Amino acid sequence: MKYENKKKDEDTLFHNTEVLLKNYRDVVWSLEVAVHRVNQNFYQEYGRDIEGFLELTYEAGLDLNGTEIEAQTKTIARSRNMLRMIDCSVDLLRTKHKNGELYYWILYYTYLSPQEMQNIDEIVEKLRDYMKDISRSTYFRKKNEAVLELGRVLWGYTSRECLNIVQLLEIK
Repeated sequence: MKYENKKKDEDTLFHNTEVLLKNYRDVVWSLEVAVHRVNQNFYQEYGRDIEGFLELTYEAGLDLNGTEIEAQTKTIARSRNMLRMIDCSVDLLRTKHKNGELYYWILYYTYLSPQEMQNIDEIVEKLRDYMKDISRSTYFRKKNEAVLELGRVLWGYTSRECLNIVQLLEIK
């Protein structure tokens, strides 16, 4: 019974992490577009980017609670925090796990690089710099290991140390 529960937990952990990774590039792109759009709007209306505007409002003591500006900045901040959490977790995996360097490059070429690779063969070819005898089947096995280990970092250690980060990501 314990084995079945552990397997189910690992399957959920793997699935949630893989879904997050599959959406990483889209979230990065959406965030860049959103920040660009907000900054454009603020330049047109106020002659400053959003950060410059917010700095002035805080200095002037203006209250932005409940405004569209507050909602936009909270959405951008939440997305940035989520990306930072992923990036920090990937970095921790890379620097501390015994297979971290290989796992990093697998995750990078599969999910994190700015440009998506054309196919699995292209990823495998790039990974040959880090693992000489890598085959497609080895790639898939190591990719699954990397995703599972990243999931353990992301979700398996959400105790007191990570509570503040997790709370920042909650939608209010």
